[in-house]
Amino acid sequence: MKRLLIAGNWKMNLDRQSAVQLASRVAAGAAAVEHADLAVCPPSVYLSAVGEALVGTSVKLGAQNVYHQPKGAFTGEISTEMLTDVGCHCVILGHSERRHIFHEADAEINRKLLAVLETELWPIVCVGELLEEREAGKSQEVVRGQCAGSLAGLTADQMARVTLAYEPVWAIGTGKVATPEIAQEIHADLRKTLSDRYNGEIAGGVRILYGGSVKPDNASDLLTQPDIDGALVGGASLKADSFLAIAAAAKPA
Repeated sequence: MKRLLIAGNWKMNLDRQSAVQLASRVAAGAAAVEHADLAVCPPSVYLSAVGEALVGTSVKLGAQNVYHQPKGAFTGEISTEMLTDVGCHCVILGHSERRHIFHEADAEINRKLLAVLETELWPIVCVGELLEEREAGKSQEVVRGQCAGSLAGLTADQMARVTLAYEPVWAIGTGKVATPEIAQEIHADLRKTLSDRYNGEIAGGVRILYGGSVKPDNASDLLTQPDIDGALVGGASLKADSFLAIAAAAKPA
């Protein structure tokens, strides 16, 4: 049975002191979470400071974005080498806010993914549909299309290193959450898509996280679904108690 992953996406929140304090509190509570991997993804300007707070702990440091080029005249961008240099273990790619606010297309996410897979970083690739797409009955079509574009050209070995995260856009920061049954349906379809494209072994080994208003009071119902392998947590990851409570909810009965 694969280990679950609970990753916190802090987005554009906190100041340096608060970020370091939060990381330290998560790290202190991580000793009680033996059943799951934990990761936190602070704003890029705090990666070094947060990384120092996590040294010697089981909590992994992650970034929220990366650029596909290794170096050059790309003002404001961050390379994979820069992320590994400050101790990052993972990086989020294709988050819905990157897709819909900054208009990142599948092809750009794919370029970033291929660059990440040339390093020791492990990528968390996000997919998910808008409310109007769900209401039109196109959830699976949209998610499959995002997978096809974002994961284009990956070998089976490369796919085995990827973590997916299903994030219904209509459930991010809205207080709404996909029911466990809705989430499980999409996760199972993602698993089948991977099985059809690669094989059952690869599909079964890929961790597929759920993201979208995950909180301590709904985490257990979500994380006990057979095809949900963890959570990508937004707002609830900004407080150590709630983030650790979600991690605790992932513990097998």
